[in-house]
Amino acid sequence: MLNPLYVHALPKAEFADVSIIFAYLVFFNVILSYGMETAFFRFYNIEEDKKNVISTSTVSLFWSSIIFLCISLIYRETIADWINVKTEYITYTIWILVLDALVIIPFSKFRAESRPMKYAVIKIANVGINFGLNIFFLMVLPNLSKDNILSTFYFENFQVGYIFVSNLLASLFTFIVVSNNYFKINWHFDYELWKKMMRYGLPILIAGIGFAINEHFDKILLEKFNVPKADIGAYSACYKLGMFMVLFRTAYTLGIEPFFFSHADKENASQTYATITKYFVISGSFILLFVIVFIDLLKQLLVPSPKYWDAMNVVPLIVLANFFLGIYTNLSVWYKLINKTHVGAIISIFGALLTLLFNFWLVPTLSYYGSAIATIVAYGSMMIISYYLGQKKYPIPYDMEKIIGYIGVSTLLSTLSFYVPILRNSYIFGIFALILFAYYIYRNEKTTILKILKKQQ
Repeated sequence: MLNPLYVHALPKAEFADVSIIFAYLVFFNVILSYGMETAFFRFYNIEEDKKNVISTSTVSLFWSSIIFLCISLIYRETIADWINVKTEYITYTIWILVLDALVIIPFSKFRAESRPMKYAVIKIANVGINFGLNIFFLMVLPNLSKDNILSTFYFENFQVGYIFVSNLLASLFTFIVVSNNYFKINWHFDYELWKKMMRYGLPILIAGIGFAINEHFDKILLEKFNVPKADIGAYSACYKLGMFMVLFRTAYTLGIEPFFFSHADKENASQTYATITKYFVISGSFILLFVIVFIDLLKQLLVPSPKYWDAMNVVPLIVLANFFLGIYTNLSVWYKLINKTHVGAIISIFGALLTLLFNFWLVPTLSYYGSAIATIVAYGSMMIISYYLGQKKYPIPYDMEKIIGYIGVSTLLSTLSFYVPILRNSYIFGIFALILFAYYIYRNEKTTILKILKKQQ
């Protein structure tokens, strides 16, 4: 939603600045949560005293966030010099990070207690406030007359700052809404429980850092390799077209992680996981093909400025890479269920090393195309390794023949639709490909589909 606004309001070089700052922000988001969110779900489901889990994790994140806040504000000018941005941007970012860390456990509690509506309403309100403030600051405020009282809030050449102010105010709203959770706990801190949660969560932290490198470090590296900021801006804008797959993956992950833990002791749990993964692949494969077929329409909505379209050729790679990451999320359930979260850390580190290696190898000659290739190689490798290790430690009867078939057919049709000019210039082939793939799904899943339709009658 914000991408078209930023493309409209910012030059490509300033769009690059925003992307680079957010890349750093993601790293510190991971560090400030230090795996406590996943640890919370694990111990919330296995501990009898659930209030103790809530209190201990809340106290831990509260004090770690306060300590980070104090230290970061003291050294904010040094940080700004190191990243080469204005100090006020760093100040806003520090507060955003802290406020976001303080709502981790309240939101995790909503998910653990199966209260998706409350979770969704607050999250959507956060997005709405952020979106509305961005529109106000970047589009409405600059056009107000100087006699208007609101024009006193307008500063020339402060568009990037307004973006972070909008995020800060949205985060502040969210914290205020869920802050009553801090008054409901008894602030008891169970040190022994905390040690167990940290042992479980710290590998998740390492895995999260690996994920941050895979997902966002390319923007930082591109700058270090002296790729023009205008090119980084175009790449970052077109990268957002992969968000359709990210949204699907994120919504799925938010619901499925608590489900995996709560059903771990159920009969035929492994078969349930296998079935869920297959239908995730079916849905993701269709989304992949749909996005690629209609990418030239979607870019008009999300990247409405032709000057940013230089990087459009990386979009299929980014969408497929995010699909691989979603599959990896499914496959990673095994090491979480058997308390081997360090395996996830090792896999993520391996993926991060591949990301760095391929960026260093390819970016000097291929520019941001090298970064896109590095992303798909990293996520694809993590997916394969997790499957291989999982089948040894926690066998799950995945229907690999169908899963590989769905991925392969969708990828082939997407490649033809996008990279063959005569096919891309007309939607006839793309629409035919969607119909063909839908029939392929129906032919393979006919029995299940008919059962579902019969139940609904």
